[in-house]
Amino acid sequence: MADLISDGKTRVVWLPTVANINAPTVAELNAGSDYTKRITPDGLKLDPTTADVDTSSLASKFDTGTVGRVSFDTEITFKRGDNPTDDAPFTTLKYGVSGFLFVRRGVDFTTAWTAGQKVEGYPITCAEPANNAPAANEVMKFTSKMKVTDVPATSATVAA
Repeated sequence: MADLISDGKTRVVWLPTVANINAPTVAELNAGSDYTKRITPDGLKLDPTTADVDTSSLASKFDTGTVGRVSFDTEITFKRGDNPTDDAPFTTLKYGVSGFLFVRRGVDFTTAWTAGQKVEGYPITCAEPANNAPAANEVMKFTSKMKVTDVPATSATVAA
């Protein structure tokens, strides 16, 4: 049994619109802004949290529960660029900007979008971008906190 290494096997694309979040097309993904090369190696944070629902009663002798609502703690840390193309995430992902974040995992970054690939799709509204504190021997960075505004498609399939 071999482990799947994540290095170079994640792709992140920003789309202003998408016809179907559960089935983004190859053309839509190709037309999106590919921000993968601007994200720091540990900068993609899409952490789900599931709330607890207490199902115990007055007659219970131990606590019981079930799963409740799901929410996401979402933020991306980007490298700043020294030209408009490389700084596109900083100039695009401003407070109140809405769109869709699509993430493909486990496939080489350089592999073209193909129908049938699994992706995650998140309807997003951006919060105020935060400049990260400067540090020696590091690139300039900023963090974009994002709010998931509707039900995400965490197991979407790319359409033709």
